[in-house]
Amino acid sequence: MTSYVIEADGGSRGNPGPAGYGTVVMDAADGQVLAEVAEAIGVTTNNVAEYRGLIAGLKSVLELAGEGVPVAVRMDSKLVIEQMAGRWKIKNEGLRPLALEAQALARRLRVTEWTWIPRERNKHADRLANEAMDAAAKGLTWKAGGSAAEPGAPGVSARVPTASTSLASPEQTDLLDIAGVTTGTGDVSAPAAAVAAAQQRGTGAGTGWAAPTRVATSLLLLRHGETPLSVERRFSGTGDPELTANGLAQASAAAERLSREPYRPDVIVSSPLRRALRTAEIVAQRAGLSVEVDDDLREADFGAWEGHTFTEVQRQWPDELTAWLAGPDAAPPGGESFTTAAHRVKAAGERLVERYEGKTVLAVSHVTPIKLLLRFALLAPPESLYRMHLDLACLSLIEHYADGPAVVKSFNDTSHLR
Repeated sequence: MTSYVIEADGGSRGNPGPAGYGTVVMDAADGQVLAEVAEAIGVTTNNVAEYRGLIAGLKSVLELAGEGVPVAVRMDSKLVIEQMAGRWKIKNEGLRPLALEAQALARRLRVTEWTWIPRERNKHADRLANEAMDAAAKGLTWKAGGSAAEPGAPGVSARVPTASTSLASPEQTDLLDIAGVTTGTGDVSAPAAAVAAAQQRGTGAGTGWAAPTRVATSLLLLRHGETPLSVERRFSGTGDPELTANGLAQASAAAERLSREPYRPDVIVSSPLRRALRTAEIVAQRAGLSVEVDDDLREADFGAWEGHTFTEVQRQWPDELTAWLAGPDAAPPGGESFTTAAHRVKAAGERLVERYEGKTVLAVSHVTPIKLLLRFALLAPPESLYRMHLDLACLSLIEHYADGPAVVKSFNDTSHLR
């Protein structure tokens, strides 16, 4: 019995953003390419696109060989592979219907392995996904061979005659098409059953630039207003200064801004420290909401440096300061490292997104927790903490989507203070 290999990939330019998937089906014995599938799927996320690529690959094997045939699945998506292998739970409800569909298709085959492969070993499927997205950006639909058809042409599974077939790059294809030269390398045609199925699904109808269809959980991040320590640019961690008169005015300005769309919150959560809590109370009074306190949103503990200026710290603790600036694992004497703070802040963010799904949550906090939440959303390295600046009473916005990704929509917005 012939065995098959599926290599699939998906991508999103923006996550969420214009997305597409690509799948290649091969003969396991000799690597012969038997089918290619690619499609632009509108605006969605990487994980959705990756699952759609897997589903397309499983369907292609069923169309090629029928049920019960052995197939190995290889993808560079750790999440999809581990979830399909049953080693990871499906925590994001937005992915569950796709995972169930893929599992149902897999049961009709005999999947011999679910294997993660590095991205560089998944170039064929990745190229197909990008060809589909490139075509959609031009208002066209992907077709086999790296070229594009007019809108409405089905972007369906294409059977390729030999493994040695060399498909032209998108740039080469454009030049050949302009010259009137056929770019096909053989009889590249879609099976009738695949065409019919694709037409029933409306395959290829989208341009990849439609509006998002999922409701996000919006996490608004507000830094507290001015304090006496911030005026003098002193380390201010778990110490508990009050807001200055200017800080109260900044909080009022933020409250006014947050009373209007698109920032109007449904829920307000605050650090327990007075400068943040007072800022949150002023916003809550204007919004007619109560304030929930989350201890994990407190500022990092600067230990012995609390209340000192940077110059004072540099003079008294030069070696410790150098280490602290060199990496997030170092802590001030008697204080807390950014790495340690990151664990509790990440937990707080995840709790809020899970508890208030689909709502707009205002979290009033401090420089370190806000930077950390932004860093997590961007999938940025720890060193990025040293490359962000947040003004007093600034607003930042992260949108979390049901299938996992987060998108930073605004950063250090101080327009309400002008």
